[in-house]
Amino acid sequence: MSRRTATSNEVDKSQSKSSMGDGGQAKQKMLLESDTGHFSMIKALHLADLITELNGFCGVMSVFSSMRYCLGEPTNHGNLWAALAFMPFGLFFDFMDGKVARWRKKSSLMGQELDSLADLISFGVAPAACAFAMGLRTPLDHLLLTFFILCGLTRLARFNVTVAALPKDKTGKSRYFEGTPIPTTLGIAAVMAWWVSRGWVLEDVPGGVLGQGQWWEVHPVVAVFVLSGCAMVSKSIHIPKP
Repeated sequence: MSRRTATSNEVDKSQSKSSMGDGGQAKQKMLLESDTGHFSMIKALHLADLITELNGFCGVMSVFSSMRYCLGEPTNHGNLWAALAFMPFGLFFDFMDGKVARWRKKSSLMGQELDSLADLISFGVAPAACAFAMGLRTPLDHLLLTFFILCGLTRLARFNVTVAALPKDKTGKSRYFEGTPIPTTLGIAAVMAWWVSRGWVLEDVPGGVLGQGQWWEVHPVVAVFVLSGCAMVSKSIHIPKP
């Protein structure tokens, strides 16, 4: 893997897919519009798109692993570890699809949309589902975790429509990130992995619970997700690109 960070990959990859020649995009559009076979859409996918699908696969498997933990023995943390492990694998495929797109010099309109959807699952829904499995299960926890996911959704949508308007350097790459990229939520996943290693799950979640038995019962650690969500949608946070 190159020395590029996960966050720089988000901009580089999208730009690489959109800045390549229009030939690949035109061919894909023609296939999508003219071929009416039952599985004709598969022929329109590029190799980079299939790698993006693997990112989505990792995110969905992470969510399912969190669900399996909720159905099993609370002391058996195997499914929690699986849920957390799938997230960095998703990051690997998120990094590789852009590399493959540049290598093959093929752009994909569908790939740009697939990338955002896969990122939302792997770095938005999956961490929130894991937090729920680990014990953040009060109604207010649910509301705040949903806020976190919607911030990721909004951040990805904004990125798709504003990346072309961001200031560029001499090479044509954006000079900074507007708000924190959604893969930075893997930092929260790393913290949750530490909690699991210490057995700090369910009733032992760090920080305990506030207002137990009240309508506003909440785990204070959910604030980490709220802050991450706010950072993603921030207009004033500009992170210089390395």
